[in-house]
Amino acid sequence: MKLGEIRNILGSACVSPASATKTKRSGRAGETPALPGAERATRATGDLSEREPLGYSIDSRSMRAGDLFFAIKGENYDGHKFVEQALRRGALGAVVTNEFLSEFDSSAIEADAWLLPVADTLASLQAIAAAVRRSWPGREIAITGSAGKTSTKELTASALARIGRVNKTAGNLNNDYGLPLSILKMESDGAHATDFDYAVLEMGMSQKGEIARLAKIAPPDVGVVTNVAPVHLEFFDSVEAIAAAKAELVAGIKSGGVAVLNADDDLVAPMRNSRGDIRVRMFGIDRQADVRARRIEAEGLGGTRFALQTPRGEVEVRLPLAGRHQVYNALAAAAVADLFETPLDAIAAALSEASSPRMRGEVLRFAEGFTVVDDSYNSNPLALIEMVGTVAAAEGFDRTIVVAGEMLELGPTGAELHRETGRQIGGLGIDLLIGVRGLARELIAGARETGMAALFCETPQEAAEVIAREARAGDLILVKGSRGVKTEAVVERLKQKFEEAETRSRRG
Repeated sequence: MKLGEIRNILGSACVSPASATKTKRSGRAGETPALPGAERATRATGDLSEREPLGYSIDSRSMRAGDLFFAIKGENYDGHKFVEQALRRGALGAVVTNEFLSEFDSSAIEADAWLLPVADTLASLQAIAAAVRRSWPGREIAITGSAGKTSTKELTASALARIGRVNKTAGNLNNDYGLPLSILKMESDGAHATDFDYAVLEMGMSQKGEIARLAKIAPPDVGVVTNVAPVHLEFFDSVEAIAAAKAELVAGIKSGGVAVLNADDDLVAPMRNSRGDIRVRMFGIDRQADVRARRIEAEGLGGTRFALQTPRGEVEVRLPLAGRHQVYNALAAAAVADLFETPLDAIAAALSEASSPRMRGEVLRFAEGFTVVDDSYNSNPLALIEMVGTVAAAEGFDRTIVVAGEMLELGPTGAELHRETGRQIGGLGIDLLIGVRGLARELIAGARETGMAALFCETPQEAAEVIAREARAGDLILVKGSRGVKTEAVVERLKQKFEEAETRSRRG
């Protein structure tokens, strides 16, 4: 997409940094037309309007020369403070507010770039992404759920890559900023949206209406809901309210599209009845579904084997991801891939090549003879119990230790949810539970009610030192926690202390 096209979408008159300074000094800043959608817009002069941004960025630190920079104003930062830095680093242009332009002094900057003044920079980023989505002829698959979004996204993208070109959400860019950036990846690095057949996008949320807003920017052809769990209760009155917020994805599916839903989840399954103008495809294990896993055989940390049943037939799958929850993620991905008639053997092959993203169930083996499962990216009661159950069932270890960080955004029920989760962990056969920070103290209290050995640490650094001292051959150590607790410090400390021996082991 050329800069001139972007200017037209935004209804913005491009202004050079030098012109912005002259406008400021002459007191004529108010003459600059700058409202998104305005009919009046001037033409960019020279060749710049024909230039295509290399990419799109909201972070001047990671921005590349040739990117279009959006000065987003968030709760904790204002991107306008970094416009000068972006221009100095070679930005093709910067999207800024009218107010900023009237005050900006770029007299010290010599840049071949444009400033695009608008009323709202975030709305402008979303408007450009929405324009790309509207004109793109491919198929969009949107994924939401309380847990498993990223894994399901990766598995789905891998399976669809067997039959077409796929764009997918990078990392977990799934919010008001991230979703537009994920869409604009199709117009980055010399690529164009027409180069892609499928887009697999995550849609996250922490409040009512957020998914509805994202689905309006990028209406999906297929919407996947993995599950509903007590997550973000700080912002919702109940788990049922969370389910209603997740159901906004189903409401946002294009007419004639498909909802892919978890048949085994009591809060997801009823979403099948919410609309009459879309099709529904169910996946599950325990209940009747269109796509099911049968004859499941757990292989500990090595993964799971199962027979994948679809409306088009059955195929044997070996999924190298541990845990029943990963089977559900694989089923969701298989349901989407089967919908687009991906050959069954290609689906099985894609699932067999899966790997855990960093900090999401990553298995690390140390030369000293102990194993760590790094699942420190996120946590909630459902996800924690699932992972603890997975490591508890793993064979061949002398001792199993769980380091569990405080689970955030659980609202007024947080203390009791932690305590009840601790009680459940106490019945799973774990040798030692270490709780980290805040409400994890309640997690420890619940575990101790069952007679389990449990220890509380105030900080992840304290827990890291405990594990670094205690880890020994034959141990299996699970590290899990909400992102804000930073339980990854435990894994980093182990890598630091045992790195040399691990390197020797690999060389050997």
